[in-house]
Amino acid sequence: MSAAAALQPRRLRAAFLGAAHSHAFDKLRIVKDSPDYELAGVWEESASARQTLEKLGPLPWRPKNGILADRGIEVIFVESDVPQIPLLAIEALEAGKHCHIEKPIADTRARLSRIIALAREKRLVIQGGYMWRYNPAVEKALEAARQGWLGDVYLIHARMNTLIGPERRPEWNRFPGGQMFEQGAHLIDIVVRLMGRPQRITKFLRHDSPFEDALKDNTAAVLEYGRAMAIITSSVLQPNAGQHRTLEIFGSNGNAVVRPIEPPSLEIDLAKPAGPYRAGRQRIELPPYERFVGDIAALARALRGEQPLATTAETELAVHETLLESSGMA
Repeated sequence: MSAAAALQPRRLRAAFLGAAHSHAFDKLRIVKDSPDYELAGVWEESASARQTLEKLGPLPWRPKNGILADRGIEVIFVESDVPQIPLLAIEALEAGKHCHIEKPIADTRARLSRIIALAREKRLVIQGGYMWRYNPAVEKALEAARQGWLGDVYLIHARMNTLIGPERRPEWNRFPGGQMFEQGAHLIDIVVRLMGRPQRITKFLRHDSPFEDALKDNTAAVLEYGRAMAIITSSVLQPNAGQHRTLEIFGSNGNAVVRPIEPPSLEIDLAKPAGPYRAGRQRIELPPYERFVGDIAALARALRGEQPLATTAETELAVHETLLESSGMA
């Protein structure tokens, strides 16, 4: 072995259980091309999903049981259609595999509790698949709040809307939480990772479109803390919604505003200088960013023992219990 090869980090054998989720294509591409991983198996029942994934080139298709029984596979990416996510995650954890679990990781408290219990019992790493955990604008906004540079945080406002047509509404309507469970989850993840579990949650799960279905398509949740609150809104009714997705953190010394969230853009406005920031409004320069790359790289570092994940099983539990309650599914 050459000296250069000896310095290369150990590659992790990885597999995908399910690949029908809308995030699966990009995650599979990143893992397939990453020097951190060896893609050792992909299982997906849907013929249409398999056809889409074939655009990535040859893939190591394998039966589910073969993947679970393969002792050389260390980590499973659970990227199935949403109703199957917790069931496949439980199977993977029972088989002793570390897991990246697409969000939301569970649709009931019982399944969530089982996932967390297995991770703890078997000392396995789990990582929720929230796409903005490594967004540089979000990370810097959270850093400013955690370091006290914004002063005492008293209000967070976060918005994630989209626009879907009638053909996609049945997919969104499979869970009572509707849009809060589907996309509001990303915002709840951010708030809970910053503020912890709320003391009280007030939810608004409304159907405000003219469509004759039961989809909760215009939703909000107010998360209350001792001296602060977070207001989260998420609907499927907004045209051109992506450019208006927003995270705003307000403190006694100023605020951090991420708008849009993608592509990342951050403005900080302080009354007094703090940390690396001067007083007044300032646009913050951000590093290059591609969705999912940071998550997948961080998972590899954690599994090789180089750096633990910033999120623990306890973090995932707090995020998802808050999500289930905010979605009327607790």
